[in-house]
Amino acid sequence: MDKLPIYSPPVDRLRPRRNRLTLTLTLCCLSAAAFLLSLSQLAFLGGPSVQLPLHAEQILQKCQMLHAKPGPPPNFHQRTQSDRFAEGTRATLIRNASIWTGDDEISQGDILLDKGIIKFLGHASPDMFSEFKDLVTLDVGGSWVTPGIVDLHSHLGVDSAPALNGADDTNSLKGPVLPWLRSLDGLNTHDDAYRLSISGGVTTANVLPGSANAIGGQAFVIKLRPTAERSPSSMLLEPPYTLNGTHVDPTLPPRWRQMKHACGENPSRVYGNTRMDTFWAFRQAYDTARQLKEQQDAYCTRALAGEWENLGEFPDNLQWEALVDVLRGRVKIHTHCYEAVDLDDFVRLTNEFQFPIAAFHHAHETYLVPGTLKQAYGNTPAAAMFATNARYKREAYRGSEFAPRILADNGIDVVMKSDHPVLNSRFLLYEAQQAHMYGLQANLALAAVTSTPARIMGQDHRIGFVREGYDADLVVWDSHPLALGATPQQVWIDGIPQLSEPAVSYKPVSFQQVPRTPNFDLEAAAAIKYEGLPPLMPKKAKDLVVFMNISSMFMADGIGGVMNVVEGGESVVVVKKGVMQCWGIATNCANQFPPEDAEWIDLEGGSVAPGLISYGSPLGLEEIQGEKSTHDGNVFDPLIGSVPSILAESEPIKAADGLQFSGRDALLAYRAGVTVGITAPSSNGLIAGLSTAFSTGAAHRLQDGAVIQDVAALHVQIGHSNKGPSVSTQIAALRNILLGNQSGSRFAEAAEGTIPLVVQVQNADIIASLIELKKEVKASTGTDIQLTIAGAAEAHLLAKELGEAGVGVIVTPSRPFPNDWESKRILPGPPLTKESAITTLLAHGVTVGVGIVEQWSARSTRFDIAWAALESDDKISKEQALALASVNLEKLLGVKPCGRLCDMVVTRGGTVLDLEAKVVGVVSPRRGLVDLI
Repeated sequence: MDKLPIYSPPVDRLRPRRNRLTLTLTLCCLSAAAFLLSLSQLAFLGGPSVQLPLHAEQILQKCQMLHAKPGPPPNFHQRTQSDRFAEGTRATLIRNASIWTGDDEISQGDILLDKGIIKFLGHASPDMFSEFKDLVTLDVGGSWVTPGIVDLHSHLGVDSAPALNGADDTNSLKGPVLPWLRSLDGLNTHDDAYRLSISGGVTTANVLPGSANAIGGQAFVIKLRPTAERSPSSMLLEPPYTLNGTHVDPTLPPRWRQMKHACGENPSRVYGNTRMDTFWAFRQAYDTARQLKEQQDAYCTRALAGEWENLGEFPDNLQWEALVDVLRGRVKIHTHCYEAVDLDDFVRLTNEFQFPIAAFHHAHETYLVPGTLKQAYGNTPAAAMFATNARYKREAYRGSEFAPRILADNGIDVVMKSDHPVLNSRFLLYEAQQAHMYGLQANLALAAVTSTPARIMGQDHRIGFVREGYDADLVVWDSHPLALGATPQQVWIDGIPQLSEPAVSYKPVSFQQVPRTPNFDLEAAAAIKYEGLPPLMPKKAKDLVVFMNISSMFMADGIGGVMNVVEGGESVVVVKKGVMQCWGIATNCANQFPPEDAEWIDLEGGSVAPGLISYGSPLGLEEIQGEKSTHDGNVFDPLIGSVPSILAESEPIKAADGLQFSGRDALLAYRAGVTVGITAPSSNGLIAGLSTAFSTGAAHRLQDGAVIQDVAALHVQIGHSNKGPSVSTQIAALRNILLGNQSGSRFAEAAEGTIPLVVQVQNADIIASLIELKKEVKASTGTDIQLTIAGAAEAHLLAKELGEAGVGVIVTPSRPFPNDWESKRILPGPPLTKESAITTLLAHGVTVGVGIVEQWSARSTRFDIAWAALESDDKISKEQALALASVNLEKLLGVKPCGRLCDMVVTRGGTVLDLEAKVVGVVSPRRGLVDLI
């Protein structure tokens, strides 16, 4: 039976054998019964009369258990069947696996899954399991197997995909302190993301309430697989025994509970409070819980002493009982907390009221104050983090990619989490891969998404490890799990395979090894020295630079593609004042330079490639998403409000007028090989305006080469909105713009095909209408629009039609997610589908580029295009991958080909597409220099 009961004792509890703790708990109950019997005997023999309250035995049992600590039953690992076992599940033998167990590795081992648990781990003889008649045997040929991915911080099922008002159950706004609320009560079993997250290897998630409140409510740990019952309760891993009014079994320890707290900007913004107000709310709440706890303790002291006279009812309060349990050390507290002031406040709170914290979440400044964390009451909290997602609000501004490494070096547990759907938890492993790239040890990086979060939430007795007796939650990967693009070949939850027909892409043999990590020692030290804001401007090299030991060199081929002009051997590239003079064998270039005047740089088998382009975010127009004073702002929308008369007859807004240089996200992108940003004005309406192309490494607008192209394309966006006009109204307005503007205007240029018309749109039906509109304009005017679709979550459904119409597509983001109803019909790619949106569009002759949504992710563009190639099963070459974020975007966004003036990115230890490579320089002919990074 698949249903998970509220209380399900282990099978072995039915046996007469008892271990010490079980015996102790049983004796406590027997002693309570004996105590009651002695009182009744005393009254019978003429002693003082004792008026026992109703349910006296239950009261005594409750008092006996008041200080019991959570944990598994002592005989848990002797179970022969999981409490989550689904009848009919066949036993599975996984052979020849490279196993990462959660703490160490076993090469070429075998694993038996049966009755929902791991029954055997080691080397099995051919006939060891001959008694299983329906045994499924899977030889994985040395592929890596890990525990299932565990997400410590998720809103899966309460912040649902697609986002709809009817399924928005993340936060309550009824007050800053709400410990009585439960995420389980809003868990949507129809969330489209369950299937996607499972396909990324995620098997368990801690579903937290949101962070609008200081105390947002209780969280619940779920397994992601669909159950036969299909109810939220049946998804729970270990529900508290008291859930739904069931009683505590006095012979078993209680189960861990989880609770969400939040400090800093979120509760302040929601309630208009300051940090002082929020922490007073915390102290007031905990003082209420402390008083109730003390009343309970005093009550039980009297009850256990037999002082029943005038004792009354056990003091309890349904609203505060969970917070009392916090003070009793029976709740794992997960605290949304970013910066030093909040971390320090919360550590003081724990010591004032004497309760431990499981983890600080987001925790962007924890790496700057590890000593503060170590002062917390009871234990040092873990830090649950993003890898590179930062600077989206002030308290995240000092976030560093080196934080996981620095925290681990200080002995603090590191967890990588998704905050799903902030980050799609399908790619939670990618967070561990990036943390490893920036210096976190390989075993700690893998543990950060498996065994460490399991331990932090109190579930490491059954998940997070590949061990005999543990839940049969496993993933077999197509490459080493820390290799970029690692994808499940199969996922088991409770021993049940979750992928019916997994699509597996070919991966290079080298991807079966732990990736090498570049040396970021200096950068990590600078992050601490400068309190999270190290200088990012690069160093200018000598006028003459020789890059040695190059394994490959890619450059634009002049006809819209990318070619490899140097491959193999120990080649060199000679650069003078930012212009490449010679490349190839060193002896052929020897006469191009006097050796003593050159700056020699050994790339150790590195590469030179075209500078990458970032598009889709407000990069260059916005520094901190949550701070309006750092934005260019939004343009006026003529469809929903009046436009000031001074703008009514003007040309579209130009993004170039609002550019901000030397922003941290732009400079981090530059240091990661993104040398050009193409940005359109920010808009919530139909007309955005004219995009611009700029150098991400320039110090200011007036610097040579800072603005690469003042105007690139005309941008509009069309979609459904609760507040905006209808889609048909928006298309009608666009039709009038294209057919009714006078010659010479920017709108007319878009209609004539002189500049591209870029439409931000996700939905296939709207895209179809735009294809028809393109034909209509051509029939009416004889001109052909250069139409580019951006966003394009559902564009793959019209790949053939887009190719025939000559419409280009910028897939944004490159790995899709059904954020809203307009993006619901995504093509997810491996392992769920053989093809991705990118490969499907390319196969139909569509020019494809990739984009991003938020500017912090511009730095990861090189990994986005590499990932697209890795999951393409060799359909996308390295040259084509580079084109996705360079020459293709130039064409789609109206940026003139740069030719010999193109920026080039220099990497050490591999190509710009390799996780193991480090960007060490940018060759910029436009600015006449070489920047060293």
